[in-house]
Amino acid sequence: MPKPANPRLSHASADHPAVPTAKIGVLVANLGTPDGTDYWSMRRYLGEFLSDKRVIDIPNWKWQPLLQLIILSKRPFTSGANYKTIWNNEANESPLMTITKQQVAKLKQSMAALYGDRVEVDFCMRYGNPSTRSVVDRMVKNGCEKILFFPLYPHYAGATSATANDAFFKALMTQKRQPAARVVPEYFDRPNYIEALSQSVLNAYPDGAQPDVLVCSYHGMPKRYLMEGDPYHCQCQKTTRLLRERLGWDKDRIHTTFQSVFGTEEWLRPYTVEHVAELARAGKKRIAVISPAFSADCIETLEEIKGEICEAFEHAGGESFTYIPCLNDGDAHIALLSEVIEENLQGWIHRL
Repeated sequence: MPKPANPRLSHASADHPAVPTAKIGVLVANLGTPDGTDYWSMRRYLGEFLSDKRVIDIPNWKWQPLLQLIILSKRPFTSGANYKTIWNNEANESPLMTITKQQVAKLKQSMAALYGDRVEVDFCMRYGNPSTRSVVDRMVKNGCEKILFFPLYPHYAGATSATANDAFFKALMTQKRQPAARVVPEYFDRPNYIEALSQSVLNAYPDGAQPDVLVCSYHGMPKRYLMEGDPYHCQCQKTTRLLRERLGWDKDRIHTTFQSVFGTEEWLRPYTVEHVAELARAGKKRIAVISPAFSADCIETLEEIKGEICEAFEHAGGESFTYIPCLNDGDAHIALLSEVIEENLQGWIHRL
């Protein structure tokens, strides 16, 4: 006896559009990437990024003339040159794009093993392409009646997690039929996240040797944001402490620093580039740097840490500089992200 037709697979008719099969979307979001290293690609990307009020909260009347007339006239050239040193020429994309695609491919496999075709996994970028709105549009058209939005930031910050959420919520505003929505919270102190970080440190020294100091370098932010209630600084400090406890190292062996300072106001201290030079001058000849706040290697890690920060250490007399890569698409990281997704899908998956 033939099975009755599934009404959710109905074809469009003269008086009704086609209705796709209902499913759940998991939308992974990362910071963003320029489409190329040329001037105009870099200008579009930097213009979008530096116009975000979560990133630069200076009033427009004061900031936009400076941005449009001076910064975006010069900075695309220097930023483009920096990107060229790390660009994935074979795929013609940034390392962040390459790694994010690899992460999502593995997450698709993980979710398919758990839920079959009931869960659709995709990714978007807060700045650049694919835009959050374009991917939300596609997911809704594909039948995603519920979307789990996952900003890939272990630590919450207004300039990362919050602005990604802003873009997601704005995308929902354009939908005729809004999907139900959930946002994944930060995961900076999860035991399996700390374990993955500790293993990456140990894997960097397979012979059992250890650096004089392990520097945990986090992306910086103005100190004013901390005083206004942003929890990022405290979460970074806790990650460093948990990592030190997991490794069983003394307090003076692991330091917390902040990189990528921009503008003239005071940012969270100590600044990584200054601190590594101070370590070298203090006789710490062997250091390692890890970036726990980044889920994937990008311009800030591959160019800034391995370039500018490494040079500052060596110029001050340092002898051995080891950069420990981000967790990227490693098995432990994918298992962690899959676990986070599975937890946040509770109560949804059985209601399709």
